[in-house]
Amino acid sequence: MGKTVDILLLGSGGREHALLAKLAESPRAGKLYVAPGNGGMDVMAEKVEGLDAESPVAVAEWARAHEIGLVVIGPEAPLVAGVADAVRSAGIACFGPNGDAAQMEGSKKFAKQVMSRAGVPTAAYRSFTDEESCADYVRRVGAPIVVKADGLAAGKGVIVAKTLDEALAGVHECFSGAFGEAGATVVVEETLDGPECSLLALTDGKTVVPLATAQDHKRALDGDKGPNTGGMGVYSPVPEHLVSAEQLAAMVDVERKVVAELAEEGITYSGCLYGGFMLTSEGPKVLEFNARFGDPETQVVLPRLKGDLVELFLACDNGTLSEDMVSWDDDWAVSVVLTSAGYPGAYEKGKVITGIERAEELPGVTVYHAGTALAADGSLVTAGGRVLDVTAVAPTFEEARAQAYAACELIDFEGKTYRTDIGARAVRR
Repeated sequence: MGKTVDILLLGSGGREHALLAKLAESPRAGKLYVAPGNGGMDVMAEKVEGLDAESPVAVAEWARAHEIGLVVIGPEAPLVAGVADAVRSAGIACFGPNGDAAQMEGSKKFAKQVMSRAGVPTAAYRSFTDEESCADYVRRVGAPIVVKADGLAAGKGVIVAKTLDEALAGVHECFSGAFGEAGATVVVEETLDGPECSLLALTDGKTVVPLATAQDHKRALDGDKGPNTGGMGVYSPVPEHLVSAEQLAAMVDVERKVVAELAEEGITYSGCLYGGFMLTSEGPKVLEFNARFGDPETQVVLPRLKGDLVELFLACDNGTLSEDMVSWDDDWAVSVVLTSAGYPGAYEKGKVITGIERAEELPGVTVYHAGTALAADGSLVTAGGRVLDVTAVAPTFEEARAQAYAACELIDFEGKTYRTDIGARAVRR
């Protein structure tokens, strides 16, 4: 075993809480710091006050001053801002792609061009920088159609339009500044039909090691109705009647081709590459790529991972990643997201949360904090739209699902909402 390293983890969501829990299990984990953290992370690690996680200079200087051995970047914004570049330039190991590689998420147009050059299947698309020509194109091709803000929009800048009116409203929303700079370029895509599947992979820029499959539920309401959200629940692995071995191999092949294409273009992609796929009748096609772990996918993938996460992250950074560093237990994991009333629209914060301890007494249950904070009096309160990820791990899918929902019942806060059908399609053979 190598010597221990002190670790700085950037981020504040359920994904980061799951990363922190897994990093803490490693015998190589030294002191753990989080910036900005949340109500659940702050009791496991030292909270760094006042550090701007999106400032490359600030993060690199703080990490150097505190003799950090590994910086782990959870969310996309610091990656696109180039935080990983600055950290590596300071001689510190970093998990997460450099700014140029993070354009796979930072610009949908860039990602589409890379996919095209790599020859991987994705939806046909056009990109526009002015509203009039974009709207003309949408009128010409008609609905259903997908309208996407090109840049980072915190998971919100995608409009899956069933009607022409919805599509034109989406185009106007993007160009009107609703998503800030992210909407200055708009990508219009054909719609793809089929179930969605996420595949996360670790890579050091040469070797690509796929992680377990997961299936997220994006829509706010039961039956996949309502607006798109950042994810209402997820399970892993995806059973073979939903994702065949052939489909999985095709998805892995796509991710390997993309990493190889980037390398060919002089871009070393090191970190997590997250492919969102649509399983169409013609085979898996890429919906989008993200440059980091998925949220809430991480909350069901990492609990099943057998392997030392600190070792894995260091190997991604220094180019020594190998397939034998990752294996999986046979358990199933199901995570249900508890949200604030009104999410993904307007919602209130500051509602007192109770019952987490009781929920975690259930076998196999872990509650990851997403939008929580510690109030001045020490009580735990809601601080976001997605509040908690209630995750259960069990030997069968049915047990994991039942435990997750039993745990949801034990947790309480004013306005608690959640979907009751997470994983239902995995049960229906």
